[in-house]
Amino acid sequence: MNATADEAPVLLRREGRAGHLVLNRPRAINALNHAMVRIMADALDAWEHDAAVAAVVLTGAGERGLCAGGDIRSIHDDVRTGRAAASAAFWHDEYLLNARIACFPKPYVAVMDGIVMGGGVGVSAHGGVRVVTERSRVAMPETGIGFVPDVGGTYLLTRTPGELGTHLALTGSAVGAGDALLCGLADHFVPSERLPEFIAALAGTEVADAVREFATTAPAGEMAAHREWIDDCYAADSVEEIVDRLHASGDRHAKEAAETILAKSPTSLKVTLAALRRARELPSLGAVLEQEYRVSCAALASPDLAEGIRAQVVDKDRTPRWSPADLAQVTEADVARHFEPTANGSLGLV
Repeated sequence: MNATADEAPVLLRREGRAGHLVLNRPRAINALNHAMVRIMADALDAWEHDAAVAAVVLTGAGERGLCAGGDIRSIHDDVRTGRAAASAAFWHDEYLLNARIACFPKPYVAVMDGIVMGGGVGVSAHGGVRVVTERSRVAMPETGIGFVPDVGGTYLLTRTPGELGTHLALTGSAVGAGDALLCGLADHFVPSERLPEFIAALAGTEVADAVREFATTAPAGEMAAHREWIDDCYAADSVEEIVDRLHASGDRHAKEAAETILAKSPTSLKVTLAALRRARELPSLGAVLEQEYRVSCAALASPDLAEGIRAQVVDKDRTPRWSPADLAQVTEADVARHFEPTANGSLGLV
């Protein structure tokens, strides 16, 4: 039986001057798969050259969030069945979409309501107008599944004030609206109860005018109060030293961060820190996405990715068995291999 239009994984519609992309897998919190990426890319290509479309609006179906990330269960299945090339192909097109969103010539309004994680950050936080609400929970939680922040995440997280991005990358912690604004992951706060009015206004109003009408001051975040220990501890040159500084800081929140970090994949932690430090020196989002593509493809050959997904979403026992099991066993060579050219080629962005 053919799927109906309402069953499509991305719903496309026009409302006045706005083209709407609605991620439509609500039972999976709109987790992205390859078909969704292709639909979004084709829609952007069409709408860029459609004079009747003045802006693009991204939302998610259901009540739980915009997008919980990539469809990691599919990645687990690909790795386990020897079809890793399928996941590499998904990332190839997903990262090109992230770059496309970042340079889209018309206003791209991302409504980052509810859960926005991983791949959800990639299709929203590179947009020109990023709106959060009091329900927003924004995170790059990849180290918890044996992976590394991707979809341009290492680009975004290295452009936060001080070392806030390093903290978010290593711990995988989610932030609310105020901290998303502080970290430069969002631009405006609109109360969730006013989102329907805001979105409806975009049908006939300039985006800037709608933002002025509906945006207001966000609730205070939490991270600014912790900048001193975050900036000091995460400035260290290794994950081990970061953890040592966190434990020695005397701040309860810092010690909690250390324990959170130590539960993550040791390999992922070291590769993530290296990726962040390298991303700081790269000249563009495109160059960072190229690096992330190499790192992601290399992760397909690591036992931690399949194991992390197994523990978190397949068996849900939340007890991953990392290999190597501790930071001291992860060698410089283990880290370096993630940055080598991949047999899957490049994205062609630089």
